[in-house]
Amino acid sequence: MGLFKRQVWINFLGLLPGSLVTVLAIAVAFLRFYDEKDFRFLTLVAQPQIWSNRLTVAAILAALANFGVEWNRRNREGNREIEAREREAERTEREAERTEREARRDRQEVRYQKARIRYQLDPSEANRQELEAVLAALDEYEQTLGEALSP
Repeated sequence: MGLFKRQVWINFLGLLPGSLVTVLAIAVAFLRFYDEKDFRFLTLVAQPQIWSNRLTVAAILAALANFGVEWNRRNREGNREIEAREREAERTEREAERTEREARRDRQEVRYQKARIRYQLDPSEANRQELEAVLAALDEYEQTLGEALSP
């Protein structure tokens, strides 16, 4: 049942116009340059010149259909490449944002550690206020993360 999958038929129909042009071109040449003296079965064709003209028109139409198929294929490929580049740019942007968040979190952590150590070494009012400011910044950062992560 794999033969009836959609993609198989699309691939087959995509090859059909190009193959048809080839077959029709061969038939046109055959009818133009050979006659019943060369091939006996050509006596079955009443007017080879007229059939050659008809097949030429059919070959031109098949060539136009092949052009449309190729045009569509190239447009799809171009769209896929553009979408891939956009996905890569989005991924890179997300990675940069993640790196920036990690760096900010690390800076906050270092700032907190420094203020805590200063306060432990010298429990003065200035060091206590700096520690409180750092804790307030950490609380704000925690709220920002909570808002960003909640739906």
